[in-house]
Amino acid sequence: MAFLSAGLLGCYDSFKKKALRGNAVIPVLFLNTVFSSLLFLPFILLSSFSDCLNSSLFYVVSVGWDVHKYVMLKSLIVLSSWLFGYFAMKHLPLTIVGPINATRPVLVLLGALLFWGEHLNVWQWIGVLLSIFSFFLLSHSGRKEGIDFKHNKWIFCVILAAIFGALSGLYDKYLMGSVLEGGLGLNCMYVQSWYNVYQCGMIGVMLMLFWIPYRCKTTSFHWDWTIIGISVFLSAADFLYFYSLSLEGSMISIVSMIRRGSVVVSFLFGALFFHEKNLRSKAVDLGLVLMGLLFLYIGSK
Repeated sequence: MAFLSAGLLGCYDSFKKKALRGNAVIPVLFLNTVFSSLLFLPFILLSSFSDCLNSSLFYVVSVGWDVHKYVMLKSLIVLSSWLFGYFAMKHLPLTIVGPINATRPVLVLLGALLFWGEHLNVWQWIGVLLSIFSFFLLSHSGRKEGIDFKHNKWIFCVILAAIFGALSGLYDKYLMGSVLEGGLGLNCMYVQSWYNVYQCGMIGVMLMLFWIPYRCKTTSFHWDWTIIGISVFLSAADFLYFYSLSLEGSMISIVSMIRRGSVVVSFLFGALFFHEKNLRSKAVDLGLVLMGLLFLYIGSK
């Protein structure tokens, strides 16, 4: 499940890059959440007003506000990650953004270290150090394209996107039923369906407040069919991801690391279809990221 999710996530990143080229970010993100919500709305309605999905993988449980508020928080965290990530993806090469995003499992482990009092073993520390080293090498590759990691606001955006993404990963295991005491154990279809709906509402408000009044003074929006592809690939990738987390014995550290393998797919798209530069040095950086993930995997077994 996690490997399939990684492949679909790589396609999602690549379609996102295509849709954002010369396009306004907030409308693209809004349409992404609209189409994702429309994909899951039939399952919400069928689960609420009929019995045809009962006991199936696609059943969406009905719960009260005491549970919905947890999913609203999930939506806010993910939307924050997406906003920063979309702006970074628009202005930076895919072969830069992908490897930085691939360091999220490192942030998840460090989060577990800080918030849960977990201890990293030698293998995991090697993985963390390799990932940090790869980040510095990546900054050197970026300078060849005029991207200064210390003073580039889009680099800070992708870093913030990775941090919020890691927070989302830590929170997911709690929502889906975790080894943490008090895990909610929510239905995976419920979490995915409703967090998309809540995100759609949140970004819709942002669209009305921050883009529509200023659309004549900022980047214009144009339709691109890859926007639909963003929603389809992301929804499929997230469904497999949530389902894998709901399985007994699943480990967020393992699933998160495998899922970040999506960087291989997006890197190939950046090389083959977007014709990005300095691929040899970036490939070395990517290799170190993947080696770091391998050490994290070994240490987490």
